[in-house]
Amino acid sequence: MSLERDHDCPTCDEDRTFYRAASTTIRLGEKVKWRCPECGYSFVTIGDDIDSTATA
Repeated sequence: MSLERDHDCPTCDEDRTFYRAASTTIRLGEKVKWRCPECGYSFVTIGDDIDSTATA
């Protein structure tokens, strides 16, 4: 269980270290909310396959 994750922040316009804000287990896997401490931008991942920042 990682508490930090490096990810591109579209608000800060650079790579930032995001911190785990919340998590829960659902049928698809673990749902985790990640938050940028600099600007407050957040995104959600579910397991290893679903990322709310991904484009279609």
